[in-house]
Amino acid sequence: MASIFGTDLTLWAIFNLTIALMLAFDLGVLSRKPHVVSAREASGWSGVWIAVALAFNWLVYSWFGEEKALEFLTGYLIEKTLSVDNMFIFVMIFSYFNVPAIWQSKVLKWGIVGALIMRAILIFAGAAALEAFHWLIYVFGGALMVTGLKIMTQKETHVTPEKNPAVKLLRRLMPITNELHNEKFFVTLKNVKHATPLFLALIVVETTDLIFAIDSIPAIFAVTTDIFIVYTSNIFAILGLRALYFLLSSVVREFTYLKVGLSVILLFVGMKMMITDFYMIPIAVSLAFVLAVLAISIAASRVSKR
Repeated sequence: MASIFGTDLTLWAIFNLTIALMLAFDLGVLSRKPHVVSAREASGWSGVWIAVALAFNWLVYSWFGEEKALEFLTGYLIEKTLSVDNMFIFVMIFSYFNVPAIWQSKVLKWGIVGALIMRAILIFAGAAALEAFHWLIYVFGGALMVTGLKIMTQKETHVTPEKNPAVKLLRRLMPITNELHNEKFFVTLKNVKHATPLFLALIVVETTDLIFAIDSIPAIFAVTTDIFIVYTSNIFAILGLRALYFLLSSVVREFTYLKVGLSVILLFVGMKMMITDFYMIPIAVSLAFVLAVLAISIAASRVSKR
């Protein structure tokens, strides 16, 4: 039977069709009317996306067994943690462009669509590269460890959209308005089409996510090289990103030690990649380590806040 990297095409078709329907409902129905997303709405939908991911995790257990289910859960947790770290950057981007809360949802909506496409391309390219050139696993592992050290030693994060190559290119291609025009990405002024700061914010969100994806996708290849598990855990982590943003945007700065925890996780998975040909760390150990680091990071942040 036809397959992609060893997984039945039927499973790929069912998964992608389900995701497409859920995404259409979330972005096309629930987000059709601009509104400020309340903490209650955000927490509700965050719970829904997490519940759906865990339900799929149970299906993975039913289809492939305990090992693959643990791989999915570990990969999902790592990608979800990286997504939380992204929230702080998104807050700064919206602050830089003075985007009010009512229009942030639209930027995130299209940002998620772009992120899903970019992640799919990078995942399949990475899987193909690893299959063709096994030595790349050491490159990925080393890159993860460097990223982990950089996050640990970085004192402050700054957003400089005007230095963004995509923003510079857009400014060369068309004029940009100085003010927002409600929810519009483009407006016509004096018969000339202009991009708005809202569209600039979307460009910066997309390019920022691309940078994060390049850093984060190798992390899940340290957990598993099963392309179906890599792809599905990444997609589920991204799908809940919009609700997660509105849930955490007001308190994300209070997670003082989350970056430290994230850097420790990246160092761990990078090291796991580097020694994979000599010793395979059991997936249950990896999952326990990730959960322990997250718990300690959150607890330390709470104590620090008090």
